[in-house]
Amino acid sequence: MDNPYRILTLNKISAAGLKRFPAAAYLVAGDIAEPDAILVRSQVMHDMEIPVSVKAIARAGAGTNNVPVARMSARGVPVFNAAGANANAVKELVVAGMLLAARNIVPALQFVAGLQGDDAALHKLVEDGKKHYAGIELRSRTLGVIGLGAIGRQVADTALNLGMRVWGYDPEITVEGAWSLSSSVKKAQSIEELLRHSDFVTLHVPLLEATRGLINAARVDAMKPGAVLLNFSRDAIVDCDAVLAGLHAKHLRAYVCDFPAQKLQGQANVVTLPHLGASTIEAEENCAAMVVDQVREYLEHGNITNTVNFPTLTMPRESMHRLSVANANVPNMLGQISTALAKAGINIHTMMNKSRGEMAYTLVDTDSAVPDELIAKIEAIQGVLMVRNLPLPETQ
Repeated sequence: MDNPYRILTLNKISAAGLKRFPAAAYLVAGDIAEPDAILVRSQVMHDMEIPVSVKAIARAGAGTNNVPVARMSARGVPVFNAAGANANAVKELVVAGMLLAARNIVPALQFVAGLQGDDAALHKLVEDGKKHYAGIELRSRTLGVIGLGAIGRQVADTALNLGMRVWGYDPEITVEGAWSLSSSVKKAQSIEELLRHSDFVTLHVPLLEATRGLINAARVDAMKPGAVLLNFSRDAIVDCDAVLAGLHAKHLRAYVCDFPAQKLQGQANVVTLPHLGASTIEAEENCAAMVVDQVREYLEHGNITNTVNFPTLTMPRESMHRLSVANANVPNMLGQISTALAKAGINIHTMMNKSRGEMAYTLVDTDSAVPDELIAKIEAIQGVLMVRNLPLPETQ
């Protein structure tokens, strides 16, 4: 092959991940014209003119707020993410955040940094001052986890191993997630119930309209006196004014988050980190490897896993000839596609279809090649968004 696939990278993507693109079949660079797919980390794409050649976008991370998902859905372009690939990195930082707040580590560091004098003087100052930074232990405290996806479940498991009690709340938990969640996690029927019981509350939900301002003044008031709030999800999930009011009233012990904001600067009992959640070498490699594998499967075989806008659909190859069709989830689409193939004398070997909301996706293996004019006819069916011809290379 002579680089039939062209991949545009908008940010620095882990080289370990990019190596999973076979050099003989993929051209990968930051200045590719007419790319087949785009790999992105943090660059905001909402105002970007995305070439018509683009068949997939992959975000090397969990959130896709920087990607115009709705616009891509209207074009039949799947948006992949690396859900769960950075879970361990975020989990470890959440635990660090709990310890920072529980042991008053940040003000203690600031206290020591301001000390002056010889060793004897420093020793006396330390002994006199350390009583102001006495903390609490995590063991036997209660952690409330809002959102039990890959990160939330790992945080819950680690907290249990530290001897904490854990409450969880997630009405959208998947069957797989529920099976993998420890039976020791108590299920809260509402956020308010979880808040009443928790000494520490950690948030692990995506930023949606339903979760914007999830922690507001009423929910801060509902929190257990002396509780610590941790936010390593998205800044807008928490109302900063409400949290600051809770801190000033001594109702909250501390707020630890990964999102600096002007309102939070210099505030007592606030710890802000510079968006370090997934900033580890391992997490960046894991995210890149995951999205590269997903993009390859989609470009080469039409298989889809881990998208935010398409149904999951994978089908083993049983033929040299395959079509993938993205279309609006409306009645009689499968009938029209199969009728078009039948009229052209193309026998369907295997066919699979799944839907997700307003989007549907179909894979069709045929016993013979599908000519370009037939592909054009299928593309012309009202509601069809994208059709791709995926012949299996003879080398595979």
